[in-house]
Amino acid sequence: MSMAHHNPTLDVSVVVPLLDEQDSLKELRQRIGEAMTGLSYEVIFVDDGSRDGSWDIIEDLHGATPGEVKGIRFARNYGKSAALQKGFEVAQGRVVFTMDADLQDDPKELPAMRQQLLDEGLDLVSGWKKERHDPLSKTIPTKLYNWATRRVSGIHLHDFNCGLKCYRWQVVKAIEVQGEMHRYIPMLSKMAGFDRIGEKVVTHHARPYGTSKFGLERFTNGLLDLMTVGFMGRFGRKPMHFFGLVGMLMFLASAGLFLAMGGYKLWALQTGQEAKNLADLSLFYVALTGMVLGAQFFLAGFLAEMVSRNDPKRTDYRVMKTLSRQ
Repeated sequence: MSMAHHNPTLDVSVVVPLLDEQDSLKELRQRIGEAMTGLSYEVIFVDDGSRDGSWDIIEDLHGATPGEVKGIRFARNYGKSAALQKGFEVAQGRVVFTMDADLQDDPKELPAMRQQLLDEGLDLVSGWKKERHDPLSKTIPTKLYNWATRRVSGIHLHDFNCGLKCYRWQVVKAIEVQGEMHRYIPMLSKMAGFDRIGEKVVTHHARPYGTSKFGLERFTNGLLDLMTVGFMGRFGRKPMHFFGLVGMLMFLASAGLFLAMGGYKLWALQTGQEAKNLADLSLFYVALTGMVLGAQFFLAGFLAEMVSRNDPKRTDYRVMKTLSRQ
């Protein structure tokens, strides 16, 4: 995977993923330029398979200021996470922003977020849209999602899904965004060792053009990705600790149930009481199923551990400093 090198003379990179946002791009470009007064910057538009004239406008903006506007065009729609990942790969600024292209995020927020990042020594500053201008079909799922993410991640942010975020360059180069995981970039950053995460209240404008790309399927996919990120964060390098433990507990509990039924059978025979055959008891099949499932969980953990141990990235730990004798 190709990575752009850090450009020490470039203050800011702004990564803008977009899908069918032709009406807002010129205005967004102008507002970013006005907000970046006194700073060197680049704007990276990532066209995620637009079917309107978005790419033509990006080409025009690049032609007008080729040193400040870059463009990446996908052959088809891959999703916001893929667009952000590709933008992160080419970003060269000391500080990297992400923001949506629909003008709901205000570029005027960028200088203050950058200053907070640098002054407080943070790795990431996440926007908090305290007052939102979205329909209930979007705000209610978002509140549930934020609550669940706070519980799983241990990161106390109010608005994980805010597209307006500010990062140190090292952060975006250390994380990999897939699926719908752009929602969990603070979690990915924490997993990579960048846990100095701040928050800033930002203005949220009503969408002036086009329609929202949000759908309920994105909410369900996001919850599934939350489970994935949460699991990978705790057990990604040691899957046997999860599957093996669950399998062992299920197997031992089922074996204990078998012993209890066998003990009951022996007690009944010794006391002359009538006792059913073990195969006639429903608990027999519960215990048998538990033992089979326990063995399968244990085997799954063993296989996952073997795959993990052969992963070249297993020992890819982030080293902050090294002292060695010359």
